[in-house]
Amino acid sequence: MSDPFAAVPRPLAEEITAHMRRSLDDVIEEVEREVRHSVPEYSRPGDDTYTRNLRAGVVDALALFIERIDEPGRDWTSIAHSYQEIGRGEAVEGRSLDTLQAALRVGSRVAWRRMGVLADALELEPHVVAALGEAAMMHMHEIAEAASSGFAEEQLHSTGELQRRRKRLLDLLLADAPASPEAVRELAHAARWPLPRRVAVITFDAPAQPEDERLLLPAGVLVDTGARPPRLLLPGPPSGAAPGRPSVPVLRDRQVAIGPTVPLAEAADSLRWATRALNLVRRGLLPSGRGTVRCVDHLPTLLLYADEPLLRRLSHWRLAPLSSVPEPQRDRLAQTLLAWLQSGNSVGDVANQLHVHPQTVRYRLRQLEKLFGDRLRDPESRFTLEVALRAESVARPDEAGRPAARRLRSADP
Repeated sequence: MSDPFAAVPRPLAEEITAHMRRSLDDVIEEVEREVRHSVPEYSRPGDDTYTRNLRAGVVDALALFIERIDEPGRDWTSIAHSYQEIGRGEAVEGRSLDTLQAALRVGSRVAWRRMGVLADALELEPHVVAALGEAAMMHMHEIAEAASSGFAEEQLHSTGELQRRRKRLLDLLLADAPASPEAVRELAHAARWPLPRRVAVITFDAPAQPEDERLLLPAGVLVDTGARPPRLLLPGPPSGAAPGRPSVPVLRDRQVAIGPTVPLAEAADSLRWATRALNLVRRGLLPSGRGTVRCVDHLPTLLLYADEPLLRRLSHWRLAPLSSVPEPQRDRLAQTLLAWLQSGNSVGDVANQLHVHPQTVRYRLRQLEKLFGDRLRDPESRFTLEVALRAESVARPDEAGRPAARRLRSADP
C-alpha cells in the first residue's frame, strides 16, 4: 500500500508543516476543549495530573502527524509504544474502549476542520488535500489500533491477575489454619470481592477441564477447578435457608456435594464436610440425590464417619455379642435392635417398620436380651449401641445388593 504521507509534494510539505507548527498550540487547545465537552469521562476539572496526561496525548498525536509529513518513511513501530501505553492507561482507569475511540473521533474531527482552514490559506490543490486527508485518517487509525492493542493487553493482564488474586483468596479462606480478618479483608479488596457474612462450599466430581476456569460464574463465586476435589465458594443464602445447586456450566452432569452455609471464617469447615459427603457418595454410603447431595440433609452420617477408625473400634466393641450369630440371622437381629432403640421400645412400631409380625419382633428381642443382657437398659450403652448399629445400617446392602444409603433418609432422625 502506498504511503499517503509520501504523496504530499516535498517543497509543499515544508510549507504545510511550518504552517501547522505555528498554529499547533491553538489546535491542541481546541482538541482538548472538544474532547472534554463531547466525552464526559474525560472531563476532570481540578485534576492536574490527568490534565497533563490528556494534553500530552493530544500533543504527541498532532506533533507526530507533522513529523510524518516531514519524514514520510519514518518507522511507525518505534512510536506505537507510547499509544499502547495510552490504551493501557485507559484500561487501568476503568474506561471502556468505546470511550477512547470516541475521544479519537473528536480529535480527528477537529484536526480535519483545521485542515480545511489550512487548505484554504495555502490554496492547496485537490490532490494535495486528498493526500493529507488520507494521511490523517491513516494516522488516526494507527493510533487507535496501537491504543486498542495496549488496552487489550492490559485487560488480559488485569483479568489474569484478578483471577490469581481470587484463587489466593480462596486458598486463604479454605486453609486449615484460619487467616486473620485483616489479611482476608486486604486480599478481598485487591481481588475486588465483596466480603459476604456467610458462605457455602461446593465440591464436585469428575476431572476438571482447562476451559472450566474460563466459564462464566455467578457474581461473587470463587472457583478452583485445579484442586482435588474441585470446589466453588459462593455467598450463602439468607440465614436459615439452605444453599441449592447453582446454575453453573462447570457443574453440569457432575456429582455435586453442597456444604452447609457457615460464617465466612468457617469456610474451611464447609469444604471439609462437602468433601466428606462427596467421598461417602462415591462409596455408596450416601445417596447421590440425582447428582446433588446436601450436607445439611445428612449431618448424622457425616458425624458418624468423621473418624472411621474410631467408628470401627466402637462397632467392634459394642456389637461383639452379635459375632456369635450366623450372618443372615445377625443382620435381622441388628435391624430389629436398631429399630427398637429408635422407636422407644415399641414392638408395634418395629413390626410396622420391618414388615414382620409383632410376635417375630418379640422373639428376636428375647434373643437380643440373651446376647446383650442389662446393656439394653443402660442409657449410655443404648446410645453407643444405636451409634454402632446406625453405622452398620448405612453400610449394609439392601435386598437388591445396593448400599443401605439408598434408604438412609427414612432412618435419619
